[in-house]
Amino acid sequence: MPEMTFTISWPDGSTQSCYSPSLVMHDYLVAGTEYTVAEFIERSTTALTTASERVRSRYGMYCTSAAAQIEELDLAARVHDPHSLVRVLDMNPPSLPGESS
Repeated sequence: MPEMTFTISWPDGSTQSCYSPSLVMHDYLVAGTEYTVAEFIERSTTALTTASERVRSRYGMYCTSAAAQIEELDLAARVHDPHSLVRVLDMNPPSLPGESS
């Protein structure tokens, strides 16, 4: 199962490197795009939960790294106004045109 990383910039300018066990993140986030903190948390939680489900269906157990990433993002988001903006700086590997995860 292909995995990926993505880097975000929080409203205070700090950056965070994140992990997903699946390329499904491309279905929910776009590199170079800004989302409100609330929307980013909703999208990333949904994507990471879906990624963890994919791991479960393939290997019989949920991905603890995806769950930990959800917790880290949620904790970091709490110090920011939910209407302020998070920017997705990059996603690796990048999405290819016409590619579906």
